[in-house]
This record gives sequence, C-alpha cells and structure tokens, in this order.
Amino acid sequence: MSIVEKVKVARGDKKAEFVLKNCRIVNVFNSKIERADIAIEDGVIVGIGEYEGIKEVDALDRYVCPGFIDGHVHIESSMLTPPRFAKLVMPKGTTTVIEDPHEIANVCGLDGIDFMLKASEKIPLDVYVMLPSCVPSTEFENSGAVLLAKDLKKMKDRKNILGLGEVMNYPGVISCNKSVYEKLDLMRDGIIDGHAPGVMGKRLNAYVTAGVMTDHECTRVEELEEKVSKGMYVHIREGSATRNLKDLIVGVTPENSNRILFCTDDKQPYDIEKEGHINYNVRLAIENGINPIMAIKMATINTAQCYGLKNKGAVAPGYDADLIILNDDLSEISIGEVFKKGQLVAKDGEALFDIETIEDSRVMNTVNLDNIDNITFDIPLKSSIVKVIQLIEHNIITKSVIRKVDVENNNFKYNSKLDILKLAVVERHKGTGNVGLGLVEGYGLKCGAVALTIAHDSHNIIVVGDNDEDMRVAIKELKRVNGGITICANGSVLQTLPLEVGGLMTNSSVEVVGNKVKEMTKIACEKGINTNIDPFLTLAFLALPVIPELKLTDCGLFNVDEFSFVDIEE
Repeated sequence: MSIVEKVKVARGDKKAEFVLKNCRIVNVFNSKIERADIAIEDGVIVGIGEYEGIKEVDALDRYVCPGFIDGHVHIESSMLTPPRFAKLVMPKGTTTVIEDPHEIANVCGLDGIDFMLKASEKIPLDVYVMLPSCVPSTEFENSGAVLLAKDLKKMKDRKNILGLGEVMNYPGVISCNKSVYEKLDLMRDGIIDGHAPGVMGKRLNAYVTAGVMTDHECTRVEELEEKVSKGMYVHIREGSATRNLKDLIVGVTPENSNRILFCTDDKQPYDIEKEGHINYNVRLAIENGINPIMAIKMATINTAQCYGLKNKGAVAPGYDADLIILNDDLSEISIGEVFKKGQLVAKDGEALFDIETIEDSRVMNTVNLDNIDNITFDIPLKSSIVKVIQLIEHNIITKSVIRKVDVENNNFKYNSKLDILKLAVVERHKGTGNVGLGLVEGYGLKCGAVALTIAHDSHNIIVVGDNDEDMRVAIKELKRVNGGITICANGSVLQTLPLEVGGLMTNSSVEVVGNKVKEMTKIACEKGINTNIDPFLTLAFLALPVIPELKLTDCGLFNVDEFSFVDIEE
C-alpha cells in the first residue's frame, strides 16, 4: 500500500487492515500508559486512538509494549541455527536481535557469515548483523579463518549489515594497530561495537576517540558510569555464564538510563526456556528496583536508537508493528501474544510459525584432527610452584593465582585433595598439532573429562580433566561427531551433544538440545563440577585471550593484562 493510502487510514477515512483494540500502550517516548487502539497497515503502525479495522483483535485492556531487542547476541552460542533460535526466543517477546556472527566466522570465515545471513532470511525474527572485527580475536591463537578489512569490505553493503562487531582487541585500538584501524576506518559510517573489560581513564578516552560506541563487558558500577559519561551505550548483560545485571543495575538512574541497553551475549537454550530471553533482563531489572517503563525502554527504544533502527522500538505511527501483549501486571512481564509486523507469531509461549532446516556443506565437517593418540597432556615442571587459572563464579573473568602442586617425574600430578585440573586447547581447524596446556582451579570435576569444540573465539577443542585417558577419549568423541560437547569418565563417553554446524550449532530442535544440555548438566553436577558456574560455557571462555586475567590458547598460557604468553612455572 502506498504512503498516501496509509495516511488515509491514519486519518480514519477508511478501515485499517488490522486493529488491536482496547490496549494499554506503553509509550516509550513520554513514559506514560495510554489507553487506545492500534491501527496497523502493511505491518506498520499508522494510528494510535480510536480505529476500526477489517480485522480486529481485542487486547482486553492488557498492556501492549514494543517487541524486545537483544542488543548483542551470538546466535551460535544458543547452539541453534537461526531458524531454531527464532522459534525459541520469539515466544519470549524478542522480535529483533543484533547478531555478531564471529563464532562461526572464526571457524568458516566469510562462508560462515554468509550462512548466518541466508539462514535468517526466511524467519520472522529480524536479524541485524555486525561484521566480526576479530577473526581471530588476537594473533596469539590459531583460528579457522583470518578476516582482514579487505575481506569485510566484500560484505559491507549486504542487507542488514549495521556495522563492526565487538572490537575485542582493545589493546590494538589503544596502541593504534594498523590492521585494527583499517577495520575501524572501513566501518565508520556504521555502528562500532566495543568490548573493553576494565578499560577506564585515558585508555578509555583513546578507545572512544577511535570510534567505538558501545560496551557490554562492564562488571562494576563505576565502569558503567564512566563509559556512559563518555558517550558510550552500555549493554547490561545477563547470559548463562555471565550474569552482570544485579551488580550493574544499581548504577542505572533516570539521568543515564537512555544510554543503557539489554543483551544476552551468550545464553544456552535450557536457560532461555527456563528463565526467558530479554524478557528475563527486563523482569530482573524491575525486581531490582527499576521502574517497569524504564526497564522496557532499555529493552526497546534505547537499543533501536543506538543501532539506528528508525522503525523499531516503539508503539507509535510509522513504527513496525512488532508488539507484545502482556498477560498480567506490567511488573510481571508475562508474555501473552507476540506480533511481528502485525502478524501473530507466538502465543502463550508457543511459536506459531514454521521453519526450514538449513543445510550448507560449507559449515559442516569442521573438526580437522589426526593422530589423537599422539597428543600428550604432560605438563613438565621443574618446580611445584605454578600459575593457575582461577575461575570466578558467574563470570568469564578469571584470576591468575600461584599454587603449590604435586610433581612426579618432573610432570604435574593430579591430587584429588586439590581442585586443580589439567586444561588443554587443541587446534582443530588446520591440523597444526598445536596443544596449549595449563591448570585450572574452581571447576570441581572429579574422575572424568569434559570437552567442547566451543572455545571462544577461535573455537579449537578445549578439554579439562583429572586424567589423560578420559581427556583423550573426549577428543576422539568430538572428532567422531564432527563437533559438540561431551562428558567422559572411566574411559567411556557418558553423554554427547553433537553440534554438526561448525562445531557450534545444530539443526536439531530446541527440545532435543535443551533436554540433552539438561541431562549433561545433571551429569556434570554428579561429577562434582561447581554448581555456581555453567559447566560448559565457563569452560568455553577459558580460551578467550581478551578477557582478563589468565587464559589458555592452542599456543600456550596467556596473561591478558600483559598481553603476552607466560610460563606456567612461577
């Protein structure tokens, strides 16, 4: 329909295609509740007031708010392909996501990004993409691909590309690394996402001056406040392994709330089913003292304005009819019906649309690993005093601690009285044979091994265990299933979740994935793994050499604060 015809409907000269009657509308512009009808034509809101429609649905005086927007998410971390992901999150009220596909890009390069774009074309969920800035995240690891500015340029003008994904190499930004700045310069007309844990003061000034606009790595209120004061948008993240909302929400005020967004970043399907998606962030914020309308604004219009989505994030004329009808009191955020561009796509927790299975040979068979029996997990030591990666509960930041361990025949020896396990990162993309070895404290596993092909961000194999045999069995199992997550003990595989798409995702249903993750989590608890950490995502982040303090890549033990490799012996 032409704009002239829409204006006629807006004037009330003719019936609208669809009218949602008797609504209590959450107005994100004036923070008021307005009782009115919503007139919709061609998926766009054309009027707020009293209207008649060819089709009418009575909202029964319930609250209606804009569809929620996830400001920063890696769909791959749900372990579901985009169509499966859409069926999971849309019943939770999420109608738009800002996706950074750097997980699949680190495995498959531009082919991986292309896969995510094409897999998102025929689903009702709007998927906007930030081109990955760090493939690999640093030069201190081996990934499946290397993407330079000249490579990103080939994708720059594709539909739904908004800008440059999280610039994790913040030391490179601050030190004016040439390769990093070529990417920044390429994408200056778009949005540039940040990733700068703990960066403050003059270093933050330099980071923002370079063009970075957002950050989702705040863990302290002072950090949030300073980043907002310097013009950044700050995402408050509530994922599976990283839960920052309760710590940060106390720093949100009416004065700074317009610069605050919500994101999940990395959240497992089991947690999304159990807790929710962005609706969970909103509800948790309200429970922790935030005004409900302010919380809804952080999940809608703030994110839309940050990313330049002019027709998203509000219930107002000219905006897409992405709408949520809430069942109960505004503070409950209980999702009833979800409309996408005026079409009912979910009701009472159930998706009402069909999807197609996406198969693409370019993102399959990505575990390239030979001679597994020749891999050694021996950690040679001359001294019993060593550096250990200490886990921090509910976070992906670690500490570098000094511990005394047992040594036998000049090698580390596991002591069941100490919660210190072997950790290995095995390169799986190009058959280099690289194996990085380290020690981790706080994981809790006893009598077994856990291994994943999800190892942020280069996604090599990461494996932890208290004995070499189970670690090797676990790696062989991941090779057999072409990637995934596995738990092994006593030389046998206890359970495996195959992730055949890039070693990161599966075309299996959310029910299959959720049930398998739930079962494996139960096994993890039985094997003694710390219940205050996510047994899989926490492990996956131990390979990310841009999150302080101590991490492990396939090239060795890495001190993020010093941005250099370190010896395991003190």
